[in-house]
Amino acid sequence: MKTMDVTALGELLIDFAQKDTNTFEGNPGGAPCNVLAMLNKAKKKTAFIGKVGNDMFGNQLKAVIEEIGIDARGLVVDDSVRTTLAFVKFDETGDRDFSFYRNPGADMMLDESEVDLDLIKDSKIFHFGTLSMTHEGVREATKKAVACAKENGAIISFDPNLRPPLWDDLDEAREQMKAGCALCDFIKIEDEELKFMTGKDTIEEGVKALQDAYDMKMILVTSGPKGAQVFCNGHHVYKDAFLNRNTCDTTGAGDTFCGVCLSYLCDTPFENFDEEKLADMLTHANAAASIVTTRIGALKSMPTMEEVDEYIAGYRQP
Repeated sequence: MKTMDVTALGELLIDFAQKDTNTFEGNPGGAPCNVLAMLNKAKKKTAFIGKVGNDMFGNQLKAVIEEIGIDARGLVVDDSVRTTLAFVKFDETGDRDFSFYRNPGADMMLDESEVDLDLIKDSKIFHFGTLSMTHEGVREATKKAVACAKENGAIISFDPNLRPPLWDDLDEAREQMKAGCALCDFIKIEDEELKFMTGKDTIEEGVKALQDAYDMKMILVTSGPKGAQVFCNGHHVYKDAFLNRNTCDTTGAGDTFCGVCLSYLCDTPFENFDEEKLADMLTHANAAASIVTTRIGALKSMPTMEEVDEYIAGYRQP
């Protein structure tokens, strides 16, 4: 019997979000740990594998994930590299523009010898993204981790999470996204990422391209304020987003969504997802993501599932 629900590998960093022209506010972040933070709120047992620098940011991040209940045994603290930083600016439509201080950053310096394989062997689900595939060293660490997860019967979860500034070559980014797709059972992908990777203009065409090329059991496609849809067991279910006039920071909304969906997967085998179960999952994932957009930062802002239920019950379209 495995005792860990979900272990994730990847980046743990400080997100600096722009508050006004001259001010940025720093908050703990990093997509894989955001996902785990939501899972913890859903009462799931989680662990993280990655690297931070032995500096004030890295020490803060280690303390934060331990505080919220993520097992930090797999987090390496390195004296020789600095913790990765991300700066996020918002335009008038709410779209984000990222700048990363990561040349190198600690997250990309994780070596395959530093991967805690015992944690992975003890996990029901292993989750990763493409920020741990941008450079050769951490790419090898990711491959080793995924191979261990597969050998030990874990479900493989993948979020492409494309960040163009981190890639020297977007063709390489596309190839690494495809490599992740070839390994995973579950994928959460944004509509624009799906178009980028498959070259298809519609979500339906893009999903069919994934289904034809890869052996995925569940495909989730998010479209921000336009809602989300899931393809699983021959079912196709769409649910509207929960729009909120108090939205102030969309960072981590997709990770929150992913965390809720993985929580459902912890409790329900793929083959037991029917249309009703898929619709319930999407509704709760969309609602949780909406709540997070009304709070600054993601890692420490995740709602409990009780909060999500209350939000759904009391929701009124703005």
